[in-house]
Amino acid sequence: MDTSKMRDISREQFEAYRDKRNAELEAEGHKPGSRWHISNAHYPTWEASRAAVVVELPSKISVHNTSDNGLVRPEAEHYDEAIDDCREAIEAQGLKVAP
Repeated sequence: MDTSKMRDISREQFEAYRDKRNAELEAEGHKPGSRWHISNAHYPTWEASRAAVVVELPSKISVHNTSDNGLVRPEAEHYDEAIDDCREAIEAQGLKVAP
């Protein structure tokens, strides 16, 4: 997943948090200007925290698990597919996965 897509996902997640927090602040009696400052001023920190997270997945194993005729063993193929699924799920949350 490209980094701009990950930034968009992270921004959407932050905005969902911000909207929830703004509602809480409004219920507590905070004025609109202070609500904006309290919630939006934290976006650079949020963004930096997300950028700092890089998940390292285990290596794929199919290249090391072939039969004598060169076919990949089914269990190795499924393992590698699970690694790919994990990568997609992690990236869908706006986090980076090490190559």
